[in-house]
Amino acid sequence: MKELKKFQKAKAGLLLIASPRFRDMGAELEEGSYDDRKRSVVQAIESSLNKTIDLVNPGIVYEREDLSKAMDMFSASKVDFVIAEFLSWAEDFAWVRFLRDMPDMPVIFVNSVKERMTFEKTLEENDFVEFLCNGTLVGSLEASGSIARQGKKNLKIVMGSRDEVTEEIISFSKAAKVRSVLRESTFGILASYNELMWSTYMDSYNMFTKIGPEIRFIAYSTLQDEIDSLSESECKEYFDELKSKYQVTDDVDEDKFMASVRASLATARLAEKMGIDAMIYNDVDPAMFQQIGLRPGFYHPSFGKNLSVMVPEADMGAGTMTFILKLISGKHVNFIEPFHIESADNTFAAGHAGPNDHTDPDHVGNVKIARDVRFAKTKYKYAGAPFAWYRIPAGRKTMAQFVEENGKYKVVCTLVDAIDGEHIFASYSHGIFKPLMPVKDLFEKILKIGTTQHFALVEGDYRRELATLSQIMNFEYLEIN
Repeated sequence: MKELKKFQKAKAGLLLIASPRFRDMGAELEEGSYDDRKRSVVQAIESSLNKTIDLVNPGIVYEREDLSKAMDMFSASKVDFVIAEFLSWAEDFAWVRFLRDMPDMPVIFVNSVKERMTFEKTLEENDFVEFLCNGTLVGSLEASGSIARQGKKNLKIVMGSRDEVTEEIISFSKAAKVRSVLRESTFGILASYNELMWSTYMDSYNMFTKIGPEIRFIAYSTLQDEIDSLSESECKEYFDELKSKYQVTDDVDEDKFMASVRASLATARLAEKMGIDAMIYNDVDPAMFQQIGLRPGFYHPSFGKNLSVMVPEADMGAGTMTFILKLISGKHVNFIEPFHIESADNTFAAGHAGPNDHTDPDHVGNVKIARDVRFAKTKYKYAGAPFAWYRIPAGRKTMAQFVEENGKYKVVCTLVDAIDGEHIFASYSHGIFKPLMPVKDLFEKILKIGTTQHFALVEGDYRRELATLSQIMNFEYLEIN
């Protein structure tokens, strides 16, 4: 992907519909005409959004020609979505044509509600013009029939105060941007699907045609070539950075530490060189250990800098969700599988071996560089090479997964609280989590849905954005409360 795309603001087209019948009413009034007052509303909309969204404003749509101009601008500008609003009652010809003729894209249809009108009676012309200007509910109700009759699926309707509507638009923009980014992204499978877990397989053709990422398969020999190409100085620089930043346990072998550094740095370099947005890493493949001698143990900061991700065990679904949450939140996203439940505490333990994002500068103390004891007794060249052993920080998290079922996709999500504590599971980045409901009920519901064992985890509540993304991309959304 072109790197800039991920870092740009979401781009939205403004489709603001008003009535040509009212346009010149009140032109002689000191307070201004209907058109003057609607232009003031447009300026207020722009000022509330232009700091977070790149707006494409073709002007108020009064006539058929205005609509044609608007749709041409939206298409030429490649907007991520359209913000549609009736500025009062208006003839619905423009709206019906938009729904019919505009190429498929997400739309948020809003109706802004005032706490109180600025007039009491409409005996005076100024008050009557103001009355007409505030008839947005009439226009929205009229428009809703066409939404239903034309079966518009990726359209979200919101109503509230201007501030509430603005908040909804900003949230919608995050999901719409994810949709656009996914359609231009590249996922790398290093080096193959994982035949230990057949249920995690995803159809790469289906993924490309319905979601967007192009899938590239990367050989372990390509990774080895990248390892061999690294200079001693750049490896030493990363090695020293890790040593200075994190606690290193006493049993770490420095030669194996350096080997893990080299492999980790090479993986990051491959992702950058090949434009990989999500590196889906089969780090349990014996071929990798035979050729590379270890699995890379560190999550290079360049993934965060590039708004890219890396996940283990060749799980493209979990990699997709990790990437989605990265784009939505801009935060550090972890990759976990639930290990076991302790019902007495209403908690479950979860984590994962292999590379995990340990690079959050606010939680350096949660990282130790420790031996990968799971492989320490093997005969591989760098058996026991160290990794970043991460205790996932405390706080409210969104836990979500992305699953394919018979060619269709499901998003499953809930909220959990990570609990502070010591490192307890050797060879696994991990945490202890308390859901906001009985833990047995949570996982019983997930089992009945039918998913996989892998989840992405991010600080904060992003259920609304995931629900919106599911709506505009035709995913089944399953929120467990």
